[in-house]
Amino acid sequence: MDRLSNTVRPYAWGSTTAIPALLGIAPTGEPQAEMWMGAHPGAPSLITRTAPAPAPGTAPDSTPGSTPGPTPAAPVEQPLTDVIAADPARELGPATVEKFGPHLPFLLKLLAAGAPLSLQVHPDLTQAQQGYADEERRSVPIDAPHRTYKDANHKPELICALTPFDGLCGFRPPLEAAEAMEGLGVDSLKPYADLLRAHPEEAALREVLTAILSADPEQMRQTVTAAAAAAERIGGAYAPYARIAHHFPGDAGVLAAMLLNYVQLQPGEALFLGAGVPHAYLDGLGVEIMANSDNVLRCGLTPKHIDVPELLRIVRFEATEPGILRPEASPSGEEVYETPVDEFRLSRFDLSPGAAPVALTAATPQILLCTAGTPRAGELVLTPGESVFVPAGEKTEVSGTGTLFRATVVA
Repeated sequence: MDRLSNTVRPYAWGSTTAIPALLGIAPTGEPQAEMWMGAHPGAPSLITRTAPAPAPGTAPDSTPGSTPGPTPAAPVEQPLTDVIAADPARELGPATVEKFGPHLPFLLKLLAAGAPLSLQVHPDLTQAQQGYADEERRSVPIDAPHRTYKDANHKPELICALTPFDGLCGFRPPLEAAEAMEGLGVDSLKPYADLLRAHPEEAALREVLTAILSADPEQMRQTVTAAAAAAERIGGAYAPYARIAHHFPGDAGVLAAMLLNYVQLQPGEALFLGAGVPHAYLDGLGVEIMANSDNVLRCGLTPKHIDVPELLRIVRFEATEPGILRPEASPSGEEVYETPVDEFRLSRFDLSPGAAPVALTAATPQILLCTAGTPRAGELVLTPGESVFVPAGEKTEVSGTGTLFRATVVA
């Protein structure tokens, strides 16, 4: 078992206080958006392991007249990516390697939104493979601002709230979106509302999103400004859109957001986001887990590139319920968030004083993250924000007091 040293990403939308408060450290004043736990090449966790000792006789003892012997092994800090690459079967287990290849198939995060993230969707596996192959064939540089597919993998994800957490998830019924737009009393919104009422669900949603993203920028700026002022004045159910517009004045994504379900999660509740489902996180602290991919297609609320034709190919134009998840308890006390993917499995333990230790030995790799209290993972005591990597097959158990999230693989 290895204690992880993790990178915090300072994205502009990050909260300046949420992650420092969880870690029990003073804020720096800078945004701290995501703490990454895992083996993503962009910011792999670091672990400290003892390096192998040299063969006898290769390192002489410093004592005069002594017989040469091995130098004591020294702890070495190294990226988890390198550790896994050196022996994938040992670290991940044969079943994980056979199913997903020699890489940790998930990335675990603490996510702290102080402002809205971009409105976005993710491709399914086939779409990702096709898109990546196409951009490779066209020699689009991997770091080009207009590059869409950074890898050939899909990116299903799950967010579990640690604090009250606001977001947008999936299209709401077109008539409901039309009523919301009409309720603002802004004349330039009427054509969008009319389209939403005039067509069947899929066509209505497709036509309106297409119209929003292809509108004249200056006319869109004026429409969004008027809509934001009305939302601010009316308040209530319109307040979230006023807040979004405050961060992204004039952005077409403000209107696109009105097509989606507004969701408020309470601590312990979660959302699963599959391929093609438009979504955005707005505010709050949560534990996020996802397939290890960077593939994002943006719809708005961002200065980054928006590939409208590809976006429209990927989006699923259907109204959906957000489907708030609550964990299902097992006899061991493990509370599991059930999802339809195999790259990750997220669960939670609320550990109580005096309770029997729970064995977590598994044939798959695990990351354990403490979010409250001082639980024990094996011999290690964890504090909020601390995490450990448990290689496949490693015997361990959890005990003590606090909340511990467990991330692993279905293999």
